[in-house]
Amino acid sequence: MREHTELYIDGAWRAPRHQGAVRELTDPASGEVTGRVALGGAADVDRAVAAAGRAFASYARTAPEERAELLERVLAELDRRAEDLAQAVTAEMGAPLALARGAHVPTGRFQIATTLGALRKHTFREWRGDTEIRREPLGVAGLITPWNFPVLQVAGKAAAALAAGCPAVVKASELAPYSAVLLAEVMDAAGVPAGVFNLVLGEGPEAGHALSAHPDVGVISFTGSVRTARKVTVAAAPTVKRVHTELGGKSPHLLLPDADFAVAVRTVHDWMMSVTGQLCSAPTRTLVPRDRLEEFLEALVPSLEAIRVGDPRSPETGMGPLVSAAQWRTVQDYIQQGLDAGARLVTGGPGRPEGLAAGHFARPTVFADVDNGMAIAREEIFGPVLSVIAYDTVDEAVEIANDTPYGLAAYVVGADVDRAHQVAARIRAGSVLINGADFDWTAPWGGYKQSGNGREFGPEGLDAYLETKVVRGAPVRTGAPRHPRT
Repeated sequence: MREHTELYIDGAWRAPRHQGAVRELTDPASGEVTGRVALGGAADVDRAVAAAGRAFASYARTAPEERAELLERVLAELDRRAEDLAQAVTAEMGAPLALARGAHVPTGRFQIATTLGALRKHTFREWRGDTEIRREPLGVAGLITPWNFPVLQVAGKAAAALAAGCPAVVKASELAPYSAVLLAEVMDAAGVPAGVFNLVLGEGPEAGHALSAHPDVGVISFTGSVRTARKVTVAAAPTVKRVHTELGGKSPHLLLPDADFAVAVRTVHDWMMSVTGQLCSAPTRTLVPRDRLEEFLEALVPSLEAIRVGDPRSPETGMGPLVSAAQWRTVQDYIQQGLDAGARLVTGGPGRPEGLAAGHFARPTVFADVDNGMAIAREEIFGPVLSVIAYDTVDEAVEIANDTPYGLAAYVVGADVDRAHQVAARIRAGSVLINGADFDWTAPWGGYKQSGNGREFGPEGLDAYLETKVVRGAPVRTGAPRHPRT
């Protein structure tokens, strides 16, 4: 049983001022209670922001080399706690332990390491003739993180803010607090100065709103749903603070006429089913040439039916549960909507997989004969539900791919690599992977349209927490005043 009754504020664990608010967490695989966490409120956000504000005066003046040394210590401490973090991720959101060890924790590590690399190369001061261009910390950073990749999100956002010289206040998801608490312990053990990293666990309508609206916060970085992003943006608007958002997706997986279906099947497994569809960049719409539709389904379906769904702590498990009962009900509702709309259910469907009477388990589900106007093709489900859409021409496929309010990621598969790149150039998405290419953690990450504003990761992620200042000196002059530049 995990008990976390305090918040990490100003370099110490402190009892929340928001009295009586406690969340009980259950194991997504069994429904059994695994722990309790105290939730903070607006008063705790005020306290954390005040601590970060006090720390800003000195931390913003530290040299980049000092901040790099600090991140090196954080990285070393994270490595020491890697197994603890993996176990926490499995406990809080049901990710298979092999995935927690092989993806969740390493991606958080990659983000700290790539930010460290970007920090060492970044030019914070440059001269253009007699004019100095300075890149300075924006101020206190409010970081609001989701539950689906908790180590990556908290570690990645915090690393970028701290690298830029911005003390951070993290409002981690109340659905996945265990790993956030461990990361606060990592920061503390690494010697992060008091007030430079603060963690407030709390619910969005209170703690998240208070952080977004706070007049002493200089920048908000939010990852989550479009609906919540609108609220965050509205709350931040009166103080005109900078807001970066990374939101949802309905990513197209475009199979060209010469596509290798083995590559396409791996993409569905790696980027969708292995994470139970709980990934904003999941390839949830597969676009297939009409004359190869049944061939693709014959390649895909047996591999999905062979996935072992079950206990996330078993090394044989290929897909774990959904994060919560509410998310399970949402996925079931979308599956029913697909059936009601007349889509062809190829495999999976409503209910839990056979032999699993408890837990938030869903069946890997594939719909064919899907029209892009159906809800299952337009709305982010965040579950293992794949829509397969047939097309007649590549131009039509590109049109369908772009016919979405989102634009976070896309996937293209084709034997003719030049043609695949040409098609990728026509898709309006922030990231396009061709033929199962590895993800580049040094590259900027973010979306078009309603998938968000701004970019994370690498040098661009560091820039998100910096402001530009121009300094130009001149000898003292006498005589008539000159007009200022307008």
